[in-house]
Amino acid sequence: MTFGGLQAQLIQLPPIAKRLIIGAIDAVVLTSVLAVTLLILRQGVLPSDPRFTWLFLAAVILGIPILASQGLYLAIIRFVNAHMVIGALRAMVILTAVLTGMVGISGIETGLQLASFSLVFYVFGVFALVSSRFAMRAVVSDRGSASERVAIYGAGRAGLRLVAAAAGHHDLMPVLFIDDNPRLHGRTIAGLPVISPVRAAGTLALLRIDRVLLAMPSAGRRRRKTIIDSFSNQSVRLQTVPDIGDLLSGKARLEDIRDIDVNDLLGREIIPPHDNLLDACIRNKSVMVTGAGGSIGSELCRQIIELGPRRLVLFDVSEHALYQIDQELMNLVQSQHLDVEVVALLGSVHHRDRVRGAITAFGVQTLYHAAAYKHVPIVECNMVEGIHNNIIGTWHTAEAAEEAGVETFVLISTDKAVLPVNVMGATKRFAELVLQAMAERGSKTRFCMVRFGNVLESSGSVVPLFRKQIRDGGPVTVTHKDVIRYFMTIPEAAQLVIQAGSMGQGGDVFVLDMGEPVRIADLARRMINLMGFTVRDETNPEGDIAIRYTGLRNGEKLYEELLIGTDVTRTEHPMIMRAMEESLPWTKVRHFLAQLQLAGNAFDCQQTLNLLLESVNGFVPVSEGIDDLVWRARQADSGGEGRTALDPSASIGTVVDLESGRRA
Repeated sequence: MTFGGLQAQLIQLPPIAKRLIIGAIDAVVLTSVLAVTLLILRQGVLPSDPRFTWLFLAAVILGIPILASQGLYLAIIRFVNAHMVIGALRAMVILTAVLTGMVGISGIETGLQLASFSLVFYVFGVFALVSSRFAMRAVVSDRGSASERVAIYGAGRAGLRLVAAAAGHHDLMPVLFIDDNPRLHGRTIAGLPVISPVRAAGTLALLRIDRVLLAMPSAGRRRRKTIIDSFSNQSVRLQTVPDIGDLLSGKARLEDIRDIDVNDLLGREIIPPHDNLLDACIRNKSVMVTGAGGSIGSELCRQIIELGPRRLVLFDVSEHALYQIDQELMNLVQSQHLDVEVVALLGSVHHRDRVRGAITAFGVQTLYHAAAYKHVPIVECNMVEGIHNNIIGTWHTAEAAEEAGVETFVLISTDKAVLPVNVMGATKRFAELVLQAMAERGSKTRFCMVRFGNVLESSGSVVPLFRKQIRDGGPVTVTHKDVIRYFMTIPEAAQLVIQAGSMGQGGDVFVLDMGEPVRIADLARRMINLMGFTVRDETNPEGDIAIRYTGLRNGEKLYEELLIGTDVTRTEHPMIMRAMEESLPWTKVRHFLAQLQLAGNAFDCQQTLNLLLESVNGFVPVSEGIDDLVWRARQADSGGEGRTALDPSASIGTVVDLESGRRA
């Protein structure tokens, strides 16, 4: 067996086996120390009196329990530190006193000076115990050439514990500390030099550091972002580690080290929620979430169930997504003993009767409408279905909620609804218009909308895409070098949605404070560098990962806005604003809804587009023509010459050719 294989086997042994091995080594150490002590005091001759055998037995039989009482078998050997040394000092004081007393009382060797025996045995015993442990640590901690050299940012308690945890990790070799505290600069802590962040750039390259591990559990997001920014151009892999307490307790492993959370790249400090706003629409109520299996819908469900609803109704058209969130929430209910009834319902928001039946059967009081098609290019190429889901589906759900007496209805909207340039944005703005008009005509249901930008790690987000592309060796694809987006974390967005919904009075458009916009090309560069690679471009042709600009997609624009006008007021929550925006009367909205249904039934994409242009103020499509794939295929088959008309009796996907009178 190779030395590396022996190391791996030793590290993987169960704790009891490791303690037995260390105990056996201590037994040899204690008997050897006693023998050396007697040899020194008797000029190299061991006593011939057989009664000394009992003294050797006592050194082992009493010594091992004494060492255990001082915690020398509780710490894993690779975590050798000052506490172990202090434990060894205390244990040897006790054992030396016991053995010296035995020698003095028994009189087995009158020529032996008790003071000399105590001193020699104690000094050699402490030295041998500590040395043996450092030797054992060296055995299990020896690293080959494959070890990664790491720097630890933060020389505090967490950093010291991380060094101890990494000591026996065959793949990691701590080399130095980086710390902000100037009093620590130039010092050596736990055998590692401490340098300032200013010196880090040159030092990391000089010492061939592979990774920097952040050991600053108490640092806020703004502070972490500042640290991350300082490494963003150094092409060193920056990672965070699990909770140090979890590492030492065995709940987490160093293998759980992960790349920097993109949340840290934003540097957004989370504003503590207002408990009264969280509770108002949820506690002891029956709550329903449409699109419960989606990115936002599922996070809403996770947060809602923690707020003590009486019942949580999950509504989704995707069986797989519904199953996943249902299982997750049921496990949460059981593990935390929550008194919440979880109801998982399959259904589409297209089906008004199904929605109304679900709301009525389970007495829904608050409804969060997160069901929507949101991917811009997909909706652009599936125009009729996008309109039917996002507009007609919202209308049907809102009407069902109103008829069933729902108290609060909250629509999850998007910044793409502001001066939309694509079909998806136009459908979401029209959905807002529907709720505004229903509120203005008078309703016992409080309708409100919450509008925000992109959420990190959601389905379709650039962040998981970039991460995968980097791990695959690139290239990283960016649509345009100047495209910018607002970002927010999914948990923060869901929390603010819940609070905003509690402030709704009817027809409100709430806008979340998204902070500063992020240039996507810059985000790609930072992610490449922070994952330990270099960007390959004209200035660095030998770099690792290239960034390829693919051009704006259908319906995509360079930047997004959150407000249509400038009439906005603050609310009691600093991250939530109330926008006062123009709306349409219900009679006009109802007319457009009827026309959209007719156009959809006839699959008349041109008429559908015309209706969106007429109803949604500021809608200026960036795409030329109609991108719906089925529409284009049919136009190609007919040579683009056939004319279509609205046919109220036709189902969705049916086209009536006026010249032939036949259904295509």
